[in-house]
Amino acid sequence: MDTNETATLGAGCFWCVEAVFERIDGVVDVVAGYAGGHVKNPSYKAVCTGNTGHAEVAQITFNPEKITYGQILDVFWKAHDPTTLNRQGNDVGTQYRSAIFIQGEEQRKVAETSLKAAGESKLYKDPIVTEIQALDVFYQAEKYHQDYFNNNTNAPYCQFIIAPKLKKLKLDK
Repeated sequence: MDTNETATLGAGCFWCVEAVFERIDGVVDVVAGYAGGHVKNPSYKAVCTGNTGHAEVAQITFNPEKITYGQILDVFWKAHDPTTLNRQGNDVGTQYRSAIFIQGEEQRKVAETSLKAAGESKLYKDPIVTEIQALDVFYQAEKYHQDYFNNNTNAPYCQFIIAPKLKKLKLDK
């Protein structure tokens, strides 16, 4: 019997989100992909146009006996800036929006409580713009996007964007 659960989160470039959550104890698997759009089977090229409505997301499979959905969201808030609309750093466009794609009423309750706590935490000087919406369909991104940081640690984006983020979160190994 599979007791694992999934969380689907958009927090900017999915390479960053994937790299962060792959290093969290209790996370079983992380898959880069797309959610929240209106086009079936979108490609990376199509998503990057901003016309499909999709966000770059990571679908995180986790063991709830080791880490809760709420704890996954705690990492989510620290791993990106949820106050910038449709952007993270130099990555700009609706595909980089901050979003929690919930699966069921229990996840909705936890996400709304977590969002409220993050907003009241005084961690951010600006209002949080993170969307909470039901996950309709998750599309796995192309193979070359999977485990991107682990497979491309010397790439400039990995060196200048992802590696410092992992260091800041104390997740670098």
